[in-house]
Amino acid sequence: MVSFASTLPSLVSLVPSPSSISNASRHPPQPGMICCKFGPELNNEDRFHRRDILQSVGAAAGMDLIARSSAFIEVANAADLIQRRQRSDFQSKIKLTLYDAIKANPDIIPSLLTLALNDAITYDKATKTGGPNGSIRFSSEISRPENKGLDAALNLLEESKKVIDSDSKGGPISYADLIQFAAQSAVKSTFIASAISKCGGNVEKGTLLYSAYGSNGQWGQFDRIFGRSDAQEPDPEGRVPQWDKASVQEMKDKFKAVGLGPRQLAVMSAFLGPDQAATETLLASDPEVLPWIQKYQRSRETVSRTDYEVDLITTVTKLSSLGQVINYEAYTYPPRKIDVTKLKL
Repeated sequence: MVSFASTLPSLVSLVPSPSSISNASRHPPQPGMICCKFGPELNNEDRFHRRDILQSVGAAAGMDLIARSSAFIEVANAADLIQRRQRSDFQSKIKLTLYDAIKANPDIIPSLLTLALNDAITYDKATKTGGPNGSIRFSSEISRPENKGLDAALNLLEESKKVIDSDSKGGPISYADLIQFAAQSAVKSTFIASAISKCGGNVEKGTLLYSAYGSNGQWGQFDRIFGRSDAQEPDPEGRVPQWDKASVQEMKDKFKAVGLGPRQLAVMSAFLGPDQAATETLLASDPEVLPWIQKYQRSRETVSRTDYEVDLITTVTKLSSLGQVINYEAYTYPPRKIDVTKLKL
């Protein structure tokens, strides 16, 4: 590293003092010595100006600043990598815990999907309130008519949270994150189940098929939205329709209110109730939604199911971020310090 202070002596030595000028004739130059002459006999072009010294000082200071900034950036990058690794490891544990819970309770999948939707779609653009903030965990909200039958899904997540928190080094997982990641795990389970079904029920072949042609790589943006904060009170009533009783127009209006349209309504049909086929039959009665229902039904018949799966992942990702300020340092913690004096080498 270049030190600014280390340049000062050499620069100061270039500034002549009266004694050095007067004594110059009494101390003839020695072989190998470089001399700088100062005096009235030098013309303006030959003189060493103060501006030259200041420019040299400025250059040295700039080099010192660049060197120190580079070192700071290296430290910051290293810290960022550590935090990313911590969050990634914690997220992997969350997904594994949820995968095991859903595998043991596959009938809970529709409720998990609706739970995530109803927690997120409380978002109000005008007031910037609501959204996927975990408020649905409060008894006064989960007991509302639109959330009827979702208690079992919430109870399952409560048990999963205990397992997740017991192994967390960076604090407990928020309900807001837990509910949305449970929906992700549930969606993935349906994708894999479809691939297995296409392989005649062969789990190994179905899993391989999904790995080769599935949309698992499309979840990147969803995974980065990790660090939602929990609401401290229930969201206001009247923001979520009763999906099993709502008209298609009411559903369209609600989706429009949060920035979504007929396309997203069609692809989210599995989130609107336990009977996806019945829901799609209802949605297909609307001319704006019908083309999308038909498109996704055709897509689900293909091997890759690309149109359906990619659009569903995109919509789930948008819903899971409505109105949220993400804390990208959530679940991180100071790395354990090692006392090198106690190492036996």
